[in-house]
Amino acid sequence: MENEEQPEDHQPLQKESERFRLHMVTWNVATADPPDDVASLLHLNSPKTLDLYVIGLQEVYSGPVRFVSDMIFDDPWSQLFISALAPLNYVKLSSIRMQGLLLLFFSKLEHVPFIRDIQATYTRTGIFGYWGNKGGVSVRLSFYGHMLCFLNCHLAAHMKYANERVDEFEHIMDTQTFDCKKAPRIFDHRLVFWFGDLNFRIQDHGMHFVRSCINNQTYNLLWSHDQLIMLKKKEQLLQEFEEGPLDFQPTYKFDLNSDTYDSSGKKRKPAWTDRILWRVRPKSQSSDEQDENDVKERNQLKEEEEYPLKVRQDLYTSKMEYSISDHKPVIGIFTLELTKMHQTPLVSLHAEGDWSADIDSIVLYNPLQPFQSSTWDWIGLYKVGFSSVSDYITYTWVKDDEVAFNDKVMQVFMSKEEIPVRGGECVLCYYSSNLQCIVGISEPFKVQESKVAVAEGLFPERINELDRIARSEEF
Repeated sequence: MENEEQPEDHQPLQKESERFRLHMVTWNVATADPPDDVASLLHLNSPKTLDLYVIGLQEVYSGPVRFVSDMIFDDPWSQLFISALAPLNYVKLSSIRMQGLLLLFFSKLEHVPFIRDIQATYTRTGIFGYWGNKGGVSVRLSFYGHMLCFLNCHLAAHMKYANERVDEFEHIMDTQTFDCKKAPRIFDHRLVFWFGDLNFRIQDHGMHFVRSCINNQTYNLLWSHDQLIMLKKKEQLLQEFEEGPLDFQPTYKFDLNSDTYDSSGKKRKPAWTDRILWRVRPKSQSSDEQDENDVKERNQLKEEEEYPLKVRQDLYTSKMEYSISDHKPVIGIFTLELTKMHQTPLVSLHAEGDWSADIDSIVLYNPLQPFQSSTWDWIGLYKVGFSSVSDYITYTWVKDDEVAFNDKVMQVFMSKEEIPVRGGECVLCYYSSNLQCIVGISEPFKVQESKVAVAEGLFPERINELDRIARSEEF
């Protein structure tokens, strides 16, 4: 059965649009280890709150030993971004890795129950499609009912392969599909972001002229010979994508640990290889025909009129202070103005009574909207500030331990064996297996310190101290 959210709480009386801020990063990291600090890259000290982070990397190191390790544990780059964002209440909701390509999606905690039907996929294009050194990885989702897709690409290199880059992009767009009736292909999504190391170069102009324009910051003199801008004039596919002005110096190719363009014997010409573009789905045309496609288009038109979505780019620039790669990272900050299709989460839940590791605890939950539950649904206990869906302390299967509480509210038990003896601030999350996401989050609550552990001296540091004393007495 199709795993997607059911039609639900469209509320015609609440049509005010709201604004959400999206921070995007693209960076070809050239197999380098992560830097010590990414606060500037992520604008962590900005007074304006960001709602979503989407981070696309290319050429993440994928040697055999490291790659196998990264398949089991988060890779060092993912760990870096998680450690920077989790303490600020951002949760990693999705990630996908294809060799050197990595895509991460983070959301502010308050939006998590409204980000549904998350799916990720990839397409290989490099070395005859076998070894994933080029291609695209994508994450698609429903954000307050609006279908969004993020596509991180690394396309063919070198000046002469501009048309091949377009062919690769078209191949990715044509072949990537999702298990979602409303948006089975990338182009079906209401909003698509296309970004990455797209590898388009500045052609015709000589090195001296290009460097002169960069030194004088007259970047506009180079735009007409940027391959992507040139190809947009004749490729229908590209014309549907928008991009902000390239008012920053080309981001490739630099000597490592410097702001100096390539000084090697090859002396590659600088280029804007690293880009962020977006596409709002063109408005559907109304029709009197009754075939399936026309019904879909009429539904889309009604949705667009009832729940509008607008995109504004607030910033598009490079971050020159990062020099571990021969590429500079590029960031784009966007404001998404939209009318929410969903105002309430699918499930409400809360912790009943006192919680501690001394007794089994009770979770009460209440479905607020109709959705297809599953025997694989579960409720997780998380520390406040948890980093991802898998970062739970413990969990319980909803169907296994469910007991009827009344007509609407259900209760499940959580075993005391897995509740932390130290206690702490926690939340409960209901995870829907069909929607592949968290659909309800409780208010934070305090798990009490275990009285039994205190009485019996069972805290880890106390046990370690006793072990140390016992060992010293042996000698």
